[in-house]
Amino acid sequence: MNLTTTVDQKQLLDILLNVGLVRPIFIWGAPGIGKSAIVEQFAEQVGLSCVSLLGSQLAPEDIIGVPQITDGRSVFCPPRMIARDEPYCLFLDELNACSQEVQKAFYSLILERRVGEYHLPEGSIVVGAGNRAQDNAITRPMSSALLNRMFHVELRADARLWLEWAAQNGIHPWIYAYICARPDQLWSPAPKTEEPFSTPRSWHMLSDAIYSYGEQLTDREMSILANGCLTAAHAAQFCAYVRQVRGQYSLHKILSGEQRWPDKPEERDILYFLAQSLRAQLLKELPRNRGQLSGEARQLAARAKELLLELSNISLEIAQMTVTPEGEDTLPAWFLAEVVRELPVLAKRQG
Repeated sequence: MNLTTTVDQKQLLDILLNVGLVRPIFIWGAPGIGKSAIVEQFAEQVGLSCVSLLGSQLAPEDIIGVPQITDGRSVFCPPRMIARDEPYCLFLDELNACSQEVQKAFYSLILERRVGEYHLPEGSIVVGAGNRAQDNAITRPMSSALLNRMFHVELRADARLWLEWAAQNGIHPWIYAYICARPDQLWSPAPKTEEPFSTPRSWHMLSDAIYSYGEQLTDREMSILANGCLTAAHAAQFCAYVRQVRGQYSLHKILSGEQRWPDKPEERDILYFLAQSLRAQLLKELPRNRGQLSGEARQLAARAKELLLELSNISLEIAQMTVTPEGEDTLPAWFLAEVVRELPVLAKRQG
């Protein structure tokens, strides 16, 4: 499914509260970004119980039921989980992972809210969800007939909204503070190989693991936990961040001049994390157009040039990585031009 627009968690909830009440909705999205949680929240808000069926684990008889002879005629008896007396929200998760036979069984359920002779109670709601083909998850082509029976929407991960949720749901302070500094690492695309990758769900899982270990968690144990949940690069930087917190290093203090870059060989991972944090702050605070510079942004740019020079004296490689473009994340051209022009001057002045 190729949709031209995506929605965040709040926008999806609004769609469910409006369109979902009158038409079946299919939610597309990468694994672990909160599709199921939003459907459960929606069901709670409209006062319905939520019944989840996992498409990848269903057979046709799990939907249409098994035949029973009544008065000399066969009648299909749908399963108790579906055949309920009160209205409810039926959530068909991983719908596009089920076989073609199971998809056929869903036709009347999705369009007419009916399974054989059984009709869902008035006021019941049907919502489907599934991963995209590019997510390296179990997916099967959906027939055009099934696609055309639903309203389609694609969910994207939104760091700001996730942080709002995290603050209210006890996510570990280290993780909360880290995603505040590096919101770009909340989610990463699923890799082509079998390895962990970062999603809102995996950060939540890491939070639970850290809490379970408690305050005596060692750096080695932290590395094992992080690498068991996150994209490898994110895991390394998060571990460096935790070491930085424990060692009382702070980008804020480095920017203000209270601290200097860590320069010990055993602190190289912390140095890399702090340098990437500086890059993230520059991307956030510096405008693309130099004419839009505020006083604070001008001070940040000037201090950043000094810090880049100091950083290059410790590790030229890390300094270069700090200003090197990464995909669409490119520092403003005017800032890069000033860095090239002014660093030699700063070097002579400090020398």
